[in-house]
Amino acid sequence: MTTTEPPLISVLMSVYNGERYVAEAIQSILGQTEPRFEFLIVNDGSSDASALILDRYAAQDSRIRVIHQANRGLIASLNLLLDEARAPLVARMDCDDVSRPERFARQLAHMVAHPDVAVLGSNTDELDADGALFPCEDFHPLDHASICARLLQRSAICHPSVVMRRDIIRALGGYRAAFRHCEDFDLWLRVAEQHTMANLPDRLLLYRRSPGQVSEQHIVVQAIGAACARHAARERQAGRPDPFVGMASLPPLDQMDAVVGTSGLGARLRMEVIDSVKYSRHALEAGGLAMMKLHLREGGPKADFWRTAGRMVKLGMIPQAFSLSIDLLRAQTGWRHRLPAR
Repeated sequence: MTTTEPPLISVLMSVYNGERYVAEAIQSILGQTEPRFEFLIVNDGSSDASALILDRYAAQDSRIRVIHQANRGLIASLNLLLDEARAPLVARMDCDDVSRPERFARQLAHMVAHPDVAVLGSNTDELDADGALFPCEDFHPLDHASICARLLQRSAICHPSVVMRRDIIRALGGYRAAFRHCEDFDLWLRVAEQHTMANLPDRLLLYRRSPGQVSEQHIVVQAIGAACARHAARERQAGRPDPFVGMASLPPLDQMDAVVGTSGLGARLRMEVIDSVKYSRHALEAGGLAMMKLHLREGGPKADFWRTAGRMVKLGMIPQAFSLSIDLLRAQTGWRHRLPAR
């Protein structure tokens, strides 16, 4: 398709080794009933056939512009795309998801009718790795107050479903480099402090669930970043400086107190992380269990770790459950195993 009309929406998509699903994602955007968009795609150093697929689609539709670069990561790619966007509204899209045909039409109509809304998401259904559809029964909160309440605990907006006002997002500094794998959650917290956010009840995006997705691979890192983002939001709301401004990466939790200058902060954030991952097998295996054991050795509150040990037994993590139980006994009784004299 060729069009000379100025775009109303700039679609932002970053691709890294997405050859399995990217064609379906692109086709779902090209099939939108609202055609007045430009489609900006970063090929972020892919080593598979992604570049060839992207260039093939760009040759067929002038609305598509592909930027090829060495691998820089999602955050740098999204900030680049924000700078390149020409439309006043930007729509996110991930290279393994599918947008329903009416997505842009419904979101554009809402943004025109509600000029106070800075970020508009939608509800979603899900796809598995093989493309099977799983209709969802849960709902993201719809109004700003409900979204803010949900953000106290977890994300309330599906990142690849959003349409946002470009100038507002850029004025807030875009995506922050320190918050890898939770860059959207940090952004939502900053947006919510100054602007209105909303979700449509319509399920306009099919969100891909697969073992290889980033949220599964980096679940503990994501939980640490989310805890830091919530702490930064509390500091801003209290009128204090955001401690992570300008950081390229977050300090390790065991160095947090020294870097930020707040005694006990690392331990408090670690407990927040533990609370968010202690029932996830993947998270426990990816560092969550080691974090819990360190927490116990340093005398932290025991909370309901016995329940976690029981959950691990049900998950078949018998040796890990036994190891955690030993640490719990030591923490609660002061018992220490003594090796026999030799």
